[in-house]
This record gives sequence, structure tokens and C-alpha cells, in this order.
Amino acid sequence: MTIEVVEVPERSRFEAVRDGSVLGFAEFHRTDELVVFTHTEVDPEHEGQGVGGALVRGALDQVRAEGRKALPVCPFVQAWLRRHPDYADLDYRARPEAARDDVATDDLEPTAD
Repeated sequence: MTIEVVEVPERSRFEAVRDGSVLGFAEFHRTDELVVFTHTEVDPEHEGQGVGGALVRGALDQVRAEGRKALPVCPFVQAWLRRHPDYADLDYRARPEAARDDVATDDLEPTAD
């Protein structure tokens, strides 16, 4: 049976629904440029059945379709993003390669003046 992920704006959350029953939800706050995921919960009866993963994937697919970024405050969403690098472009915390400052300055060759 397929899990459908629907946005419920009046409750500020995405819900994972199967056969009319809500199996889990991901709460969020939306800004002009991003969606902040604050809490994710799956009904204990459905834990370990892929509901949480389907929920996060569906919610992030919608974030992508809107042209926004995601800020995962929720530990579950953070962990899911770490395991799915194909969604890394949506992570608001990710910095572009050009802005990286983790290269030690000692490794740079001096320039001649």
C-alpha cells in the first residue's frame, strides 16, 4: 500500500497518509526562502515500516518543487538528509564549495609581489 505525503497548511505540517489514516507527520515553519522542519513523529504501530523515510522524502520533494531550501532542526530529518546525499542541495546549512574555509592557509603557496 502506498503512502501519500500531503501538506496540511493549517496545521503547519506534512502528513504521511495511507488509506485515509495519518501514520505520521513532520511539523514545519515556512519562510520566503526555506522550510524549517522542527519535529517528526510516526505512530508507534507503524515505526520501522519506512513511514518516516517516505514522509521526509515526500516533504522534501515538495520543498524542492517550490524552489525553497530546508532547515532540518528535527534530528530525524537531519539524519535522513545525511543518508541521502541526492537531497543535499536542499539543506540550507550546506555551503557552496566556493565559500568553504576549511582549507588551511598554511597549505596555500605564497604569491610573488
